[in-house]
Amino acid sequence: MPRITLPAYTPRYVPNGREVAVIETSRGAVRVRLMGKDAPVTVGNFVELAARGFYDNLKFHARKPGSLVVGGCPTTRTLGPAQVEAAARGVIRGIHPGTGDARYTIVDEWEANPGNRHVRGSLCLAHKSEPNSGSCQFYFSLAEQPEFDDKFTVFGQTVEGLDVIDRLSVGDAIKSVRIEGADEEALAEAVSHETPRPKSPKEALEEIERARAERKEEPVEA
Repeated sequence: MPRITLPAYTPRYVPNGREVAVIETSRGAVRVRLMGKDAPVTVGNFVELAARGFYDNLKFHARKPGSLVVGGCPTTRTLGPAQVEAAARGVIRGIHPGTGDARYTIVDEWEANPGNRHVRGSLCLAHKSEPNSGSCQFYFSLAEQPEFDDKFTVFGQTVEGLDVIDRLSVGDAIKSVRIEGADEEALAEAVSHETPRPKSPKEALEEIERARAERKEEPVEA
């Protein structure tokens, strides 16, 4: 089956370093201080997605006791808690929580991030095995885990609601994500633009052929 190519995206919103995410869940609220200066692309992307309402009604779809709890997959939007739990166990054919994305990817920022340390309450970007494959899914670190520091981008730290994170389980809902401290005018301008859409293999090939044709039309300089 032909693969869809996801475009790389650079968020238009540039964090000011004062952003705080208020994540309302079915277990309670979690407040996270975002690391906009250390991980500007990851935070900018998260803030834009939150402003677009992307995370509303998504569910947490994976939990590893003592390690992490994962959410942010759009595949879970229309599923109830029991359905998410069943799908995560592979009981529901054709539904695979954890495989969804925002139809684009962003770059990794763990290497250049001086605060990239997994501790209890860290908010981190989930991604696939390939570099620069993160998109919208995130996880909370439930403990200090230095073995992840050189693999995943940490972009926030919980300042309130650690007890809520400890209670989160598969099927629990993300009711909403609200951003405090953002530059509202800049954010409104950023989300007024459409995000890039994926290219099919046919579209990608046609784009290459157009580029080749354009190069042939350019005059050769002496």
